[in-house]
Amino acid sequence: MVLIMIERTLIIIKPDGVRRNLVGEVIGRYEQGGLRVVALKMLKASQELISRHYTEDEGYLISLGKKSEKAGDAVKDYRKHGLMIVHGLRKYMTEGPVVAIVLEGENAIKRAREITGYTDPSAADKGTIRGDFGEDNILEANRENRPVRNLIHASGNPDEAEHEISLWFPEI
Repeated sequence: MVLIMIERTLIIIKPDGVRRNLVGEVIGRYEQGGLRVVALKMLKASQELISRHYTEDEGYLISLGKKSEKAGDAVKDYRKHGLMIVHGLRKYMTEGPVVAIVLEGENAIKRAREITGYTDPSAADKGTIRGDFGEDNILEANRENRPVRNLIHASGNPDEAEHEISLWFPEI
């Protein structure tokens, strides 16, 4: 017997993706990948919402620092580096409209992340959204003390997806 795992996940098309008119292309990629849009809205996110989304959780901050190191940067203090990224993300995510989407489907979280591609667009596989449309990279972003403009946020695990969907879509 095969167990089919129907999940929901949150995708946010970030201000650079909206500004570049990639909303339809991005949604189409997820739909072609077998995922279904169950909720969608365009909004200018408040600082409060973004601060609740991008928290200063110790583990999260350290993971951000480690991604920079993986990209080739020498990071002395993962937490401090992660904090710089989170503060930059909060500014970046409120600089223009975003499109928040709840996707549903079999193994939706894993599938959406595969379609999205790796965090660093310069290292993302071709055929993924970030690999095909990304124009930024972690090293350049770090040199400029800002987050990487990578078009999309995709929930990373079931707990994160549940939490993020409740933040962005409390009505569902």
